[in-house]
Amino acid sequence: MRSHLLNDTTAEQYRRSVTEGIERVAAKLAATDRPFTGVTVDALAPTIDAIDLDKPLLDTAAVLDELEDVYLRDAIYFHHPRYLAHLNCPVVIPAVLGEAILSAVNSSLDTWDQSAGGTLIERKLIDWTTARIGLGENADGVFTSGGTQSNLQALLLAREEAKTDSFAKLRIFASEVSHFSVKKSAKLLGLGQDAVVSIPVDHDKRMQTVALAHELERCKNDGLIPMAVVATAGTTDFGSIDPLPEIAELCEQFGTWMHVDAAYGCGLLASVKYRDRIDGIERADSVTVDYHKSFFQPVSSSAVLVRDASTLRHATYHAEYLNPKRMVQERIPNQVDKSLQTTRRFDALKLWVTLRVMGADGIGQLFDEVCDLAVEGWNLLAADPRFDVVVEPTLSTLVFRYIPAAVTDPAEIDRANLYARKALFASGDAVVAGTKVQGRHYLKFTLLNPETTADDIAAVLDLIAGHAEQYLGESLDRAS
Repeated sequence: MRSHLLNDTTAEQYRRSVTEGIERVAAKLAATDRPFTGVTVDALAPTIDAIDLDKPLLDTAAVLDELEDVYLRDAIYFHHPRYLAHLNCPVVIPAVLGEAILSAVNSSLDTWDQSAGGTLIERKLIDWTTARIGLGENADGVFTSGGTQSNLQALLLAREEAKTDSFAKLRIFASEVSHFSVKKSAKLLGLGQDAVVSIPVDHDKRMQTVALAHELERCKNDGLIPMAVVATAGTTDFGSIDPLPEIAELCEQFGTWMHVDAAYGCGLLASVKYRDRIDGIERADSVTVDYHKSFFQPVSSSAVLVRDASTLRHATYHAEYLNPKRMVQERIPNQVDKSLQTTRRFDALKLWVTLRVMGADGIGQLFDEVCDLAVEGWNLLAADPRFDVVVEPTLSTLVFRYIPAAVTDPAEIDRANLYARKALFASGDAVVAGTKVQGRHYLKFTLLNPETTADDIAAVLDLIAGHAEQYLGESLDRAS
């Protein structure tokens, strides 16, 4: 079995095996004509359940054949222009090259003696990102597994900077459409159930700063501690961006940590046209960025950035077998000193290769394209009497629902939209997401593929309407 270890004696076998795998995937991508096959859990599960993992196939080609049946055939293909559902982007080729390199070399980014150049590359990219944000010369950060971990670490730092042992008094303020990880983080950090104060949003789904000011004042008057305000630069449901300058002013006034969750909107850091939409982000104490959303990177590639590098000490623990304190005096850079993780992939390499091949403007132009596409989609929806669209897009998300002319019962309209989404998914012709707005079911396009066109959007809208009308027709037949 040593023949399967990747080393100097098996380099040629590695080349053949990986090449064979790449050829299979490339052929699959070239032949994919829809984002999903429509396979059901009940249809696919028996195939996977029947495989005996204690009986290896002992042949790469046979394994790849089997993989076609259990994964490749029925995978959700984000690169397809009619995948319009979640915050999953098609990936750029330089990043996939970086992924192949980092997986084979398998550096661990916790300590210098496991990564060397990888440590310096990650630090360079952190500096590049903090400069793009404008956090200043004392800024720092670290790569993470994703936005949820980045938000958790940022709020951990905010909790520690609050300098209190009375966690029950700490409060976090976030808009009512902020990411669920804010509440999850509060729970993981040992704060009370009431720790997260939900701030209402305006018509454009942006945090109402008047309401925020009122809640901050009330917090102080009640003897509580305003630990952090989480402003969102690109909400998951609407792509809305909170008024960052006004929130920054309030955070300064009340001595509150300002965190900006820019997991989605971070693509504007590279934007050629729309960078000003996140003006004010430079005043944050911490920022979450997800390169695997709007920088077109493979999962995972994310980071948490901080204005004051010294605050990262709250995540620092020293172990003699890993990162003893003496290494700090010796100026040995150990990234584990900043991270919630210990063993950690070299995910920064994907972004490095992308920037070195495409440049920041290349990434930004792609993100600008999907923002422009969202405007086209908005115009289509606003002009189509079959649909109600919620809010004009700031980034690349559209939330809408089918409104049949002959039906007035909101619950029946809900059911028609739910049916349309499920039927569309089952057909495999397109994939869209769903959410609730004021208790009602809506559909959602998250546009992150520059290859998607207005014609694709129009075609998917027609498919949705067709499925919804089919449901309503069958419903009327049942009622009669």
